[in-house]
Amino acid sequence: QVQLVESGGGLVQAGGSLRLSCAASGGPFSLYAMGWFRQVPGKEREFVAAINKAGGSTYYANPVKGRFTISRDNAKNTVYLQMNSLKPEDTAVYYCAARWAPSSYSYFLAESEYTNWGQGTQVTVSS
Repeated sequence: QVQLVESGGGLVQAGGSLRLSCAASGGPFSLYAMGWFRQVPGKEREFVAAINKAGGSTYYANPVKGRFTISRDNAKNTVYLQMNSLKPEDTAVYYCAARWAPSSYSYFLAESEYTNWGQGTQVTVSS
């Protein structure tokens, strides 16, 4: 089972940028599709972005499309989320997630499809 540890969160002003990292260990990272989710208190965890195991296919939630970029480096067992033009409504705890992917092309959008989760990293965007 792969273990995930997020980093890179923090406080940033609106319009600024942050890059989140998620380091994986304990499993064959290149066989896992990866995703990023976020959650604010009192709300459901929501999908942000997903990437297939090879890194060639990505998908984004509409609120972040054009501002966030998901990528991965399989040699470093790490997935990234580059967040630009941040808005106060992006404030949340961000989680990375993983699941074994049977197909090279698969990525996953639903929280229930992921089997492994990190502990989360707080992102706060001030206005």
